Amino acid sequence: MTNIIDTERLPLRVFAEKAYLDYSMYVVLDRALPNIADGLKPVQRRIIYAMSELGLSAGQKHKKSARTVGDVIGKFHPHGDSACYEAMVTMAQPFNYRYPLVDGQGNWGSPDDPKSFAAMRYTESRLTPYAATLLGELEQGTVDWVPNFDGTLEEPRLLPARLPNILVNGTTGIAVGMATDIPPHNIRELVKACLHLLKHPNAHIEKLCEFVPGPDFPTSCEIVSEPHDLMKVYQTGNGQIRARGRWERDEDGNIIVTHLPYQVSPAKVLEQIADQMRAKKLPLVEDLRDESDHENPTRLVIVPRSNRVDAEQLMAHLFATTDLERSYRVNLNMIGLDGRPKVKNLKDILTEWLEYRFATVTKRLNHRLNKVNERLHLLEGLLIAYLNIDEVIHIIRTADDPKAKLMLAFGLSEIQADYILDLKLRHLQKIEEIAIQGEQKELAAERARLEELLGDDEKLRSLIGEELKEDAKKYGDERRCPINAKPPASALEAAEIIPAEPITVVLSKAGWIRAGKGHEIDPASLSYKAGDEFGLAVQGKTNQLLVLLDHKGRSYTLNPRELPSARSQGEPVTTRLDLQDGGRILGLLMGDGSEKLVLGSDEGYGFIARLGDLESRLKAGKAVVNVGEKATLMPPSRTADPAKDRFALATAEGRLLVFPLSELPELAKGKGNKLVALKGEDRILASCVLPAGSPLTLVCGKRTLTLKPSDLENYAGARASRGGHLPRGFQRVDSMQAG
Repeated sequence: MTNIIDTERLPLRVFAEKAYLDYSMYVVLDRALPNIADGLKPVQRRIIYAMSELGLSAGQKHKKSARTVGDVIGKFHPHGDSACYEAMVTMAQPFNYRYPLVDGQGNWGSPDDPKSFAAMRYTESRLTPYAATLLGELEQGTVDWVPNFDGTLEEPRLLPARLPNILVNGTTGIAVGMATDIPPHNIRELVKACLHLLKHPNAHIEKLCEFVPGPDFPTSCEIVSEPHDLMKVYQTGNGQIRARGRWERDEDGNIIVTHLPYQVSPAKVLEQIADQMRAKKLPLVEDLRDESDHENPTRLVIVPRSNRVDAEQLMAHLFATTDLERSYRVNLNMIGLDGRPKVKNLKDILTEWLEYRFATVTKRLNHRLNKVNERLHLLEGLLIAYLNIDEVIHIIRTADDPKAKLMLAFGLSEIQADYILDLKLRHLQKIEEIAIQGEQKELAAERARLEELLGDDEKLRSLIGEELKEDAKKYGDERRCPINAKPPASALEAAEIIPAEPITVVLSKAGWIRAGKGHEIDPASLSYKAGDEFGLAVQGKTNQLLVLLDHKGRSYTLNPRELPSARSQGEPVTTRLDLQDGGRILGLLMGDGSEKLVLGSDEGYGFIARLGDLESRLKAGKAVVNVGEKATLMPPSRTADPAKDRFALATAEGRLLVFPLSELPELAKGKGNKLVALKGEDRILASCVLPAGSPLTLVCGKRTLTLKPSDLENYAGARASRGGHLPRGFQRVDSMQAG
């Protein structure tokens, strides 16, 4: 006979949706997010509880961490041992937890590499004194107990935290569709805020922020966020916090970094600074050392190149370019008392935690009250037994059912009768009426006090406040992270970092470019490849950009520091630039961006431009001068004073025109205005700027003609006129220059 198995059929879409939803809810509620009550994720809670069950309290001897991990994954948390051990390590690292919960012996990692901890078989651990704030009231009827994963044991659903651990140590976690980033805080500050909230339940967040001005990271870094940014974090539960390292100067003028931002590796900071030094982007620093030791956990030494280096500017640059300044995302997302994840503000967190604390203390007092009442009930029966000791002994010795006989004879309850019967005879002999009555009196007084507390919410709040003060005094400490609002650091410009040094850039006729230090270089004497020779050169400084102009009026920009050395033969300029339409470089320019020059084409048009307008970040450059198809760019000419200088140009017809530069417009780019009236195939052969009172020298083949200022008046005219004829033999001008 065939067995028919009933199966449930579901569309794949429905099954996948339900399965993923179940998984995501598990991750959110049982793995990634902390609970507002004790500030712990399930794995952390189970580690703490398992250690307490193993007797690993602060005063006990350390035990192998593998023992704890084995108990945790075997009894409560059936997951990987490595994940469990990593969670345990994090709770033991003083650079990760503001108030560590685990006290470790052995290698538990370092700030350089938090994952460098030894295997769990090598390390030993126990709980820290602070962990008592989570476990101290565990056996006092304060928590609900739930079955473990296989139903063989029970574990606490939450721990009875005496302090708002959710904010004390904070946590990070990534769930499905949500995350949490809660920074650590100072115990004393949180307690002050809680005490204020106990007295003033309607207090505003702004008032609470007077007690809790910001996070308090374990690395003692400096918090530099603006007050309104910190306020936004606590008002909305979301935001960012900026923190940076702290530094000082020693007697030698060196910069000593003494504290780093939270979760920043000293080795990584040193590597970031060293990378800049190797790339020659940080000449302000001469040396870098790590002098950290047991006495100085963080001591990074930065040696400036000279005493003239501005330490404040240098550190601002390092804050902007390294992990010496970090921004931390804050997302106060947690599971509330209603079992739902939610982003909460500071007041909501503290109010809800105080509600949990109120319920915990109420359960603790009720538990104690029940114990007191039970003991008083037993003492009543004990006193009756003492007053009738002989008869009690007789009944016990002779009665077939002494329990029933005792209950009938003295009006005892079943519990009282059992207690008397369970006592050893020698204890009956030691019972004294005064001792019983004394204990009854003490317990009655305690019962009255407990009932008074349970019957008066104000007194209960006062008790909670006193316990908070006591714990703050016992476990709290001073704030480690000073809060000083500062604007975000900005990196120094290259010109501010690298000193300006004289430099000469040389371009050969074949287009090979190179640069050499100093202005004493003779470009013509340099070695060139076979068939190549000197073409153009320009002098400037290393903090200036090199502008190149091609024959079609496009400008390109290079950083002269990145050019090959003049001792080599250089490299083709086309490896750094994408010259358009077979462009040939006709001009090299370096100088201040405000310098002015005359640009134009040999077809007779031009304008005045600023050198800064020619700079381009594109490898393909940008069009500056509109040059016709058959025209070519004139070599650029600098002008110191366009209002007083004149412009001289010679044409192919043998004419020379000199006119005031003030007649030319100043443009960023374009074609410009007509310089000279040209006819037919005539074009401009040479041009230059003439300062006021300067003579003009013309080079025509092997002959030279110098025109005095008085001679130049014969060629002076308005812009766009034709000028005057040059003397015979000097009508084919190759070049011209002032002086």
